Amino acid sequence: MSETMTTTTPITTSEWWATSYPARYYACPNSSALIGGYPSVMWVDVNVFLSAPAWLPAASDMIALTEAEWTVRSTGTQIMVNGAVQTYTPPVVAVPLKTQATTAQAWIQQQANLASAMDEVFTADMKAYVRAIAAIASGADTTSTALPAQPADVMAASSATS
Repeated sequence: MSETMTTTTPITTSEWWATSYPARYYACPNSSALIGGYPSVMWVDVNVFLSAPAWLPAASDMIALTEAEWTVRSTGTQIMVNGAVQTYTPPVVAVPLKTQATTAQAWIQQQANLASAMDEVFTADMKAYVRAIAAIASGADTTSTALPAQPADVMAASSATS
């Protein structure tokens, strides 16, 4: 009886992306969705596609990521700036003091309506607050840099009898 030896050669398959895309994972700028004037980030795992999608840029136009970088990538609001991914921080919008004072006047009006309905009057602290807010809102006070704190005690019992 003769023995025959068979050798199995492993078949190696190469993914479609292996030659054009040296990495599996990429951060891709998405210029159709700007955030603060910068392209948002589109995270791409090229292995999920059977072939290259028409929209997929060349590897050189994306940032290649390692598996470790892919795993810890942020899914928050990300943008591409100068070829790097960064978290977008919206600019702080400073509300002018005069506008803040005008808004505070709405609260003052609510308190005045309540005081009137309950036959009460403003405390001395509240009256000083109202005067300070009115001066800022009208533009008469140009030196204040912040609104005064709202008084803790707003109303006092009226001296008139019910």
